[in-house]
Amino acid sequence: MDLSGDLLSKAPPEGGLTTGAVARLLGVAPTTLRSWDRRYGLGPAAREDGRHRRWTAADIAALRAMCRLTSAGLPPAEAARTVLAGEAPAPVAPGRASRAPVPLPAGRARRECRGLARAAARLDGRTMDELLTGALDRYGLPAAWDEVIMPVLHAVGRRWESAGERYIEVEHLLSWHVSGALRRVPAQPPSPSSGAGLSLLACVPGETHSLALEALAATLAHRGLPVSMFGAALPVEALVEAVRRTGPSAVVLWAQSPDTAAGATVDRVEAVEWGVRGARRRPAVLVAGPGWAGRRPPKTRHLSGLAHAVDVLATVPAR
Repeated sequence: MDLSGDLLSKAPPEGGLTTGAVARLLGVAPTTLRSWDRRYGLGPAAREDGRHRRWTAADIAALRAMCRLTSAGLPPAEAARTVLAGEAPAPVAPGRASRAPVPLPAGRARRECRGLARAAARLDGRTMDELLTGALDRYGLPAAWDEVIMPVLHAVGRRWESAGERYIEVEHLLSWHVSGALRRVPAQPPSPSSGAGLSLLACVPGETHSLALEALAATLAHRGLPVSMFGAALPVEALVEAVRRTGPSAVVLWAQSPDTAAGATVDRVEAVEWGVRGARRRPAVLVAGPGWAGRRPPKTRHLSGLAHAVDVLATVPAR
């Protein structure tokens, strides 16, 4: 089901939407909307108190048409003339067709999903940064991840799978900007009073998909919980050495694909010991990611999502 269709069918609240709300809805920068108003007259029909912009359903419909035409390759001035005249759009020259809309799932996805998906399809990095930062500030990291970022990442991934390499640049750019937004989430100094031990996070050997693990690292750091993030495709020997040198209380191994989820890797990490003779210690090893479905080693705990992972790691005591 396409979430964008649901959003488009809902009328704005009485009095209209603000420029910021419309920008999030359509996936364009607020400065772009103001520029279209100033240059081409594509502005709100009414202004509250004669100053503040309030966009009605008709205004938003015109902006949607403007977005479709500019995404299809029409110059903004020509697209604006077409919208204001109520004309059908001119045919787009071969090779200039835009990407198809990214279908988004219904359910818990927020309205910002549609704007983020449109910005990704346009390869509009600046707008993606604005929308991602706004979602993280508004909802907090776990909710923004589950209800905004993940639905769009999944939708873009499905589009890439169905369209082949013609869509891979969208997924790569979106992933880069998501990663940057996660790194900008402020970290808090670890609090000894929490009692939580160090969590070491790493993708298993051969696994390059690290965004979910980056979200976990950013959430733990934001909450002042000790974390060490080693990222994608860490070789087994390097993983074992990292565990031995840092002495973590917990190790989280992420596998996106069943091809990379290997019980042998878990066994190697679980066997690592450190400390003096008679007081040797081992980490608690946990697995995360869809790759472990049906392949989880016996007695190894699986983290089922971001919130669950944070809750579990916050209770693993320092060792």
